Amino acid sequence: MTEIPEHLRKRAEEARKKAAAAGGGDAAPAGDAGGAEAPKSEAASKIPAHLLERSKAAKAKAGDAGAEVAASGGGAVATAAPPAAAGGVPVGSGPGGHTQRLLTVVKSGSIQDVKATPQDKVHVWPHLLVVEFVAALACTAFLLVFSVFVNAPLLELANFNQTPNPSKAPWYFLGLQELLKWFHPMVAGVLLPGMGLVGLILAPYTDRNPSNKPEDRKFAVSLFTVFLMYWAVLVIIGTFFRGPGFNFIFPWNDGLFVEL
Repeated sequence: MTEIPEHLRKRAEEARKKAAAAGGGDAAPAGDAGGAEAPKSEAASKIPAHLLERSKAAKAKAGDAGAEVAASGGGAVATAAPPAAAGGVPVGSGPGGHTQRLLTVVKSGSIQDVKATPQDKVHVWPHLLVVEFVAALACTAFLLVFSVFVNAPLLELANFNQTPNPSKAPWYFLGLQELLKWFHPMVAGVLLPGMGLVGLILAPYTDRNPSNKPEDRKFAVSLFTVFLMYWAVLVIIGTFFRGPGFNFIFPWNDGLFVEL
């Protein structure tokens, strides 16, 4: 049998006293006629009439069952199951025959957690792959239009007895060729590019900031910007500002010595 908390029993006792006082003090005293303590006036009580009738019937049956156990002469204490009230609904009774409504014991509220948990991840499909597919289509369309307006004819067969002047490397190697114009081959071809590559490799381990916002990654952004601008300047000079003999020229005076 479920033990009813003490504060609920005190609250019920005070409610019964207030109801008895409001009804003219005609409430039955505790302990008589099966322990019935309900007020006689239903107008003074907020409990529905059918619940009062069900409680009275349950108390009367409980009192009759206790009298039969006492009359049987046995010294053992018998614990009877709560009787069923009208309609086949069982009624639970606590210590002293008191009955409690379910709403006075169980607090109302949802048993399911409806709070949303923050999520900082998205699925690869469709969020990432759709964007990449659209970018691939845009690049393909740009190359198609560019190839229509810009010719890229094949050159004649190479003559190993005639070296073109100026002899330039592909555009992505013109930075190295520009460095070779100013430094020793060991410095320009090995030391400086090696230092740049090692610096880029160590950048993620030097700047451990996990943020993806550019304003929070000042060190990494500055390092890559310096490297990119340094290499872009060398490539631009080697492409547009070097003429015959790989000498420095101004393209708006001497023309362009570059082949796309």
